[in-house]
Amino acid sequence: MQNVTLNNGVQMPILGFGVFQVGPDETEKAVSDALAAGYRLIDTAAMYQNEAAVGAALASSGIPRDELFITTKLWIQDAGEANTQRAFDNSLKRLGLDYVDLYLIHQPYGDYYSEWRAMESIYADKRARAIGVSNFAEDRLLDLILNNEIVPAVNQIDTNVYRQNAAYQELMKGEGVQIEAWGPFAEGMRDFFSDPTLTAIGERYGKSVAQVALRWLVQREVVVIPKSVNPERMAQNIDMFDFALTDDDMSTIAGLDTGSTAFFDHRDPHWVRQLAATRFN
Repeated sequence: MQNVTLNNGVQMPILGFGVFQVGPDETEKAVSDALAAGYRLIDTAAMYQNEAAVGAALASSGIPRDELFITTKLWIQDAGEANTQRAFDNSLKRLGLDYVDLYLIHQPYGDYYSEWRAMESIYADKRARAIGVSNFAEDRLLDLILNNEIVPAVNQIDTNVYRQNAAYQELMKGEGVQIEAWGPFAEGMRDFFSDPTLTAIGERYGKSVAQVALRWLVQREVVVIPKSVNPERMAQNIDMFDFALTDDDMSTIAGLDTGSTAFFDHRDPHWVRQLAATRFN
């Protein structure tokens, strides 16, 4: 597996497995299948409510802890230093781990400054090997960097062939922040899996649209976490290190950029209200 080096020297796999919207009853098997297929980066979150199932799969895998890279995330409802510490402890318990490899602020809302102070303490205590953020736009990320001691190691954002974030990736790179893509297949929106450009490129290499899209992200040094509960698709997604796209291929795919999200804009007041009001037990 190819790795990227985070700003504190930690090695992170460039390809992992995400469990967003995978129900708790499906998650343990899905993660077990992913680990069997060769994935070592597993991405979850407190809000997904499947951390315990992820932990069960990790415990039964027999894979040494130091060969795994586990990410989880802090939800908005746990703002404040004490709440953040408590939420992190609860995530560790559900996962059955002594530490995580990456802990992220899930959304750029609420008192994320106090959350970050708590996460800096968690990092200092070596209970998280790296800390970062998710869904932070340029202004909020740079503000956090300029006014805190630790620069986020990762920013996990909506990135795919239709929303490429090339300029933002360059800004992050200049600040020492690793870009990580969620939604690399645009959740199938905009007829992603039948896209004629990706299909034509894939046919030349004997690869699927999904493999071409993942290869394109990896060649841009974007960490990516595709999701599937189908073992065959999991195996197919990870089987994309045996070919390389040409410069012409990369440029052609770059032409697919719409500059807009296939999902929702985190700056839209409607979604700010919706996400801030989301609570779980």
